[in-house]
Amino acid sequence: MPANAHPTCTLVVPVYNEEAGIELFYKTILDEIANLKADFEIIFVNDGSTDRSKEILKEITSNDTRVKIISFSRNYGHESAMIAGIDYSSGDAVICLDSDLQHPPKEIGKMLEKFNEGYEVVNMVRTKNGDQNARESFNSRFFYRLINRISDIKLTENASDFFLISRRVAEILKSDFRERTRFLRGIIQMVGFRRTTLEYEAAKRAAGESKYSFWKLMKLSFTAIASFSKIPLLLGIVSGAIFGIISIILIIYSLIMWIFATPVSGYTTLIIFLCAFASIQLFVTGLIGQYIGYLFDEIKGRPIYLVEEITDNNPN
Repeated sequence: MPANAHPTCTLVVPVYNEEAGIELFYKTILDEIANLKADFEIIFVNDGSTDRSKEILKEITSNDTRVKIISFSRNYGHESAMIAGIDYSSGDAVICLDSDLQHPPKEIGKMLEKFNEGYEVVNMVRTKNGDQNARESFNSRFFYRLINRISDIKLTENASDFFLISRRVAEILKSDFRERTRFLRGIIQMVGFRRTTLEYEAAKRAAGESKYSFWKLMKLSFTAIASFSKIPLLLGIVSGAIFGIISIILIIYSLIMWIFATPVSGYTTLIIFLCAFASIQLFVTGLIGQYIGYLFDEIKGRPIYLVEEITDNNPN
């Protein structure tokens, strides 16, 4: 890129049933990028919305040649939507952000400043979340501390799906890291290159409700752990060793009591031991099953997403 040329920037925006707030988001984006020294394209990824989100986005596209819509054939999930936006991006820098305004567009200028300084990955770290209660905040901290303990890749605590990557990193994501089970905010922290972080405060949602239920968050958490650590699979070995030691102690105790004293009833001890052992065994079997399930998904090699329609009003 020539020294005096403006960088091009692609904004990737996943959308799922956001009819109540998508127009406000678009207007806010326009206000924020109006004075920035960059040429923008905006890619809205319609993740199988069942409300009027697609129709509203088409109205926006008809009046703005910078806007493109990638519409999925069904709902594939937030992670797939971000990957699709990156796949179709063409900017020198690619910024992923949500359409609910919890990822403040006012931070885009700061992110581009870091990009112009030579950083290829800019992680946005959330310091406050207007929609998050104390329990959810604790769960978030616990998750990051847990995964950093059991993974070789150390993730920045409270990093979000609000980030900037360079074209080089985007090209890597387009060709590699094509897992069906992925944790994208973790992947961009493991690719290396020059990286920095910026802090932001997440406001309350501008409209609508969060699409992440408790169980979806639990699934995402385990996906992240399975993607970056094999330590849970060691639970079988560890628990087996612990129960082996306990068994040896019980055998020695029983022999001593049988030889030197009156044998005591071991019914209660036996039942507790068997129940605990069975519970741990089933839990470890379940963990192994999850890992095998992820392997099965990878072996099938099904597409991460299917595009139903691309709407682009750009004559070029």
